[in-house]
Amino acid sequence: MATYDYQNILETIAAEVSPLTWQGKVADYIPALASVPLGKFGMSVQTVDGQTFSVGDAEERFSIQSMSKLFTLTMAFRLLGDELWQRLGREPSGNPFNSLVQLEYEQGKPRNPFINAGALVVTDVLSSHYVQAEIAFLQFMRKLTGLTNIHFDTVVAQSEIATSSRNAAMAHLMKSFGNLKSPVDIVLNSYCHQCSVTMSCEEIARAALFLANHGEVPMSGERLLSVSASKRISAVMLTCGTYDAAGDFAFRVGLPAKSGVGGGIVALLPGEASICVWSPGLDENGNSLAGGKALELFTTLTGRSIF
Repeated sequence: MATYDYQNILETIAAEVSPLTWQGKVADYIPALASVPLGKFGMSVQTVDGQTFSVGDAEERFSIQSMSKLFTLTMAFRLLGDELWQRLGREPSGNPFNSLVQLEYEQGKPRNPFINAGALVVTDVLSSHYVQAEIAFLQFMRKLTGLTNIHFDTVVAQSEIATSSRNAAMAHLMKSFGNLKSPVDIVLNSYCHQCSVTMSCEEIARAALFLANHGEVPMSGERLLSVSASKRISAVMLTCGTYDAAGDFAFRVGLPAKSGVGGGIVALLPGEASICVWSPGLDENGNSLAGGKALELFTTLTGRSIF
C-alpha cells in the first residue's frame, strides 16, 4: 500500500472547502435536524493497517441517517446471501429516494437497497430474524467500532416516526405486493431508530473499514463478508449510494460511497482505507455539499480512486 501524507491532505481539503460549509440546506423536513448549524466540517481517514487521520469536527457525533443503510444491507446479506436480490434490485433509481410512482410501477420491488423503499425491505429482513432489528443493528455498530457507547438519538427517532407518512405509504404498498412480511409499524420503528444513531466521522470510518478490507475486519481478522460479497456491496454503493447523483459522484470522486441527509458521506478506497466526511449543508440531491467536494479533492490530491 502506498504511503500518503494524509494529515496534510486533509488539512488542505478542510481549508479549501471551508466556504462551502456555509452553503446548502440542512434536512429541515426532519424537525429534529432543522437546528443543526451550518459551518461544521469533519473528515477522517482510517487505513487498513490501523492508522487514523482526522481534521476539523471529526470527533463530533451526528445523525448517520441513510449511511445506516450500508450496514443494515451488510447484515441482511450475511443472513440471506444472493437470495436477498429476489426482493431488491441493484439498479440506480433515476427518481427521488422516496418515490412511490416507481415502486408501484415495478410491483413493490424496490430498485435498490439504498432508496427508502429498499431500506424498508432490508429492515423487514432483519425484523424477520431478530426480535428487535434496531437493537441488533446497534449491537452490530458497537461490534464494528469496538465502542459500547453508541446509541440512538431518541428525539431524532421520534421526529422521524412522526413525519414518516410517505415511508409508511411505501411500506403498505410493498406489503400489498407481498414484499413486506413484518407489521408495517414494527419495520418503520426499526428503520427510524437505525437512522437516528449518532456517530462521528472517526467512528463511521472505523465501522466501514471491513468493506475497504474486502470483507475482513483488519484488526481482529474476523471475516464478515466474502471477498465476492464485499465487492458486490461496494458496487451497489458506487452505482446507488448517493441518491439521484450517483453517476455524477462516480464521475467526480470515483469511490464507492454512501451518504445520509445528516450530512455524512462514507467512502471506500478498496484495499487501503475508508473515509468519512461530515458537513450538514446539503445539495439539491440530499448529499453533503462540502462533503462531496472534499472527497473529490481527496481523490485528486492522492491520485487514488477505483479507476
